[in-house]
Amino acid sequence: MNHNEVIERALIHIEDHLQHSLTVESVANAFNMSKYYFHRLFSAMMGCTLSQYILSRRLNASLTLILDKNNSLTDIAYRLNFGTQASFTRAFKRQYGTAPSSVKAGITTISPIPIPTVVNRPIKNINGDIVADFTLTEFEKTRISGIAFEVDLANDDYKKKIRAHSEMLLSQIDETINGPCYVIYSNCQPDSTRFKVLFGIPSSIEIDEPYYFTVDVPQIFCARFNYCGDLLDIGDVLKSDYARFLKISRQETAETDIELIQVFEDVHNSDSAYHIYAPIKKLPADSHL
Repeated sequence: MNHNEVIERALIHIEDHLQHSLTVESVANAFNMSKYYFHRLFSAMMGCTLSQYILSRRLNASLTLILDKNNSLTDIAYRLNFGTQASFTRAFKRQYGTAPSSVKAGITTISPIPIPTVVNRPIKNINGDIVADFTLTEFEKTRISGIAFEVDLANDDYKKKIRAHSEMLLSQIDETINGPCYVIYSNCQPDSTRFKVLFGIPSSIEIDEPYYFTVDVPQIFCARFNYCGDLLDIGDVLKSDYARFLKISRQETAETDIELIQVFEDVHNSDSAYHIYAPIKKLPADSHL
């Protein structure tokens, strides 16, 4: 099994054994793996420790049990290995911001969520620590023509807005135009949730509209990550991967307006494999990674 399949099967194993005692060693043994390697692999792939994940899934499972009138909160705490009702209630409040008694009384409604999807991406071992595979490289100076707009990540509709503007640009691109497309995110101001987005291609586009721009993206030293899927659906995974990369590789983010560059291999297929370029400072030690 590859590492993605191991974690996918581990998540199913955990879900099937939430009412049993689960430890790093017991889960690792189920897949004939070293508990130390499995712990590092799980943390790298899921962005949290195994114990944190198991706790969140037990609390998720409790949501269905709470709605069964035959189950008391004490029974649920015992069944899901919380030990006491008090410890169950404390953990529930930390995760959901309300008491389980509120859900049981019908005052608060919380829906269970399915087992999370494991994002398929390559990994890299650095001195025993596991991170998403990366390459330190230069993003070459590129002239990009496309549609520019702003989004606020604090608003729930930002994904819909990005997709709508992307479709607007693609509707203007001739089918004979092939090659990559770029999505460039830059922060409007420090510590803001508002971002400028440029969705474009390295070809000249002649469209007489106010929101179409041509921008020269400068050469930037970056860490390049490889993914497949939709960036908007794996944003949290990317943030976790990038934070882990910075910690383990001892790199630092670069002081630049550009936060992120997403490069799709095929302008006509936004579900194709793509690269993420994250600007970082160029350090003398980079050549040794």
